[in-house]
Amino acid sequence: MKRLFWLGVGVVTGVALTRKAGQTARQASPAGLASNLGDAVSELAGAIGSFGADVRAGMSEREQELRDMVEDRSGVSAPRPPAGRHAARRPARARRAEG
Repeated sequence: MKRLFWLGVGVVTGVALTRKAGQTARQASPAGLASNLGDAVSELAGAIGSFGADVRAGMSEREQELRDMVEDRSGVSAPRPPAGRHAARRPARARRAEG
């Protein structure tokens, strides 16, 4: 009975080590490295996009705080910019030509 148990343990260990070695070999191949690199770049792009969204949200929040502070201290209501103000900006040359 002991021999059968140790034979089973040996078989399970051998299968596990063989699978782990195969996995490592696949990751070390050019296709595996390219896949890992692609995943890393994709993850980095997602993190950068998330960071940009957080920065924009923080900027909007801070801008609102500053507007409220100016309104409280001066009593003057600052005009609210249009929603897409950055996209609708005209180049400085066009504004100078009009004025």
